Amino acid sequence: MGVVQHHPALNRPTQPVCSICIANYNGVDLLVDCLDSVFAQRCDATFEVIVHDDASSDASVALLRERYPQVELLASRENVGFCVSNNRMVEHAHGEYVLLLNNDAALFPDALATLLTSARAQVSPGILTLPQFDWTTGDLVDRGCLLDPFYNPIPNLDPQRADVAYAIGACLWIPRRVWNELGGFPDWMGSIAEDIYLCCLARSRGLSVQAMLHSGFRHRLGASFGGARIERNSLSTTVRRRRLSERNKTFVLAIFTPTVFAWLLLPMHLTALLIEGACVGLARRNFRIFRDIYADVPLALLRQRGVIRALRRSVQTGRTASLAKYYAAFSILPRKVALLLRFGIPKIS
Repeated sequence: MGVVQHHPALNRPTQPVCSICIANYNGVDLLVDCLDSVFAQRCDATFEVIVHDDASSDASVALLRERYPQVELLASRENVGFCVSNNRMVEHAHGEYVLLLNNDAALFPDALATLLTSARAQVSPGILTLPQFDWTTGDLVDRGCLLDPFYNPIPNLDPQRADVAYAIGACLWIPRRVWNELGGFPDWMGSIAEDIYLCCLARSRGLSVQAMLHSGFRHRLGASFGGARIERNSLSTTVRRRRLSERNKTFVLAIFTPTVFAWLLLPMHLTALLIEGACVGLARRNFRIFRDIYADVPLALLRQRGVIRALRRSVQTGRTASLAKYYAAFSILPRKVALLLRFGIPKIS
């Protein structure tokens, strides 16, 4: 913690039930809505709020210190990314439960009460999330997500389905003990797909990942990291986000896909990625898209092969879930095909 300035909270509860952890980077225009929604919760349980500022260049730290003295502030001197930010906050937390919340999200007033009631009713602890709604339109985005065989997220829109493959890191509830047992987010992933990693690890060990059927949170999709938005019926993203997404989802596939399936799916996945990259690059007349996003994936896999191999061995050795249970929240249909048919070739800037 030597690279972090710690600003203690005013009247911090000594035994909070929940620690709400908010990773922030240049979110001065987002934090007020997020924090005000937290402090407006209709919940009798005590909670603490921790914000990790990731070396913001805007007035985020000043806003937090002046307007929200009840917030515990960890101000990093260097930009470390989403994974490290959350790991630091949970290490600092005291709550029985942890809620990871994006700075571009806002909770419904009954969100904490809904999550806490469900968590206490569980026979065995697991990961929970809330229905996600678009900030601007109010439309339902998902009730957690399923995954396709290549670990692309598929929004769950079924109002009766609670069991999902993963909970988005923008609003992820987990017992702090379980977080520590799983090891939190992998620092080396930086940002993007760390929530898929954590949920796949939990599910491989037989733990549940569930979405609440009620309450929810509003989310400015893509505001905290850029890209991954639907604009004028077209998918828009950035080179940086897409590179991290494709790279990290490939890592997850290589680590978590059980048995021989991994060695069948990984070559198929890499081949499809390179074909996709060539087509997108040609369509956009931009070779940088192929080079910086798609061609980088097999190279990154090669560079990280030692880490990937060790993690795969550990995960597969410790897997207690059967193949049927692990794949229960997967869909066989490739998500990218559905997106291509609906939105066409993505805009990548």
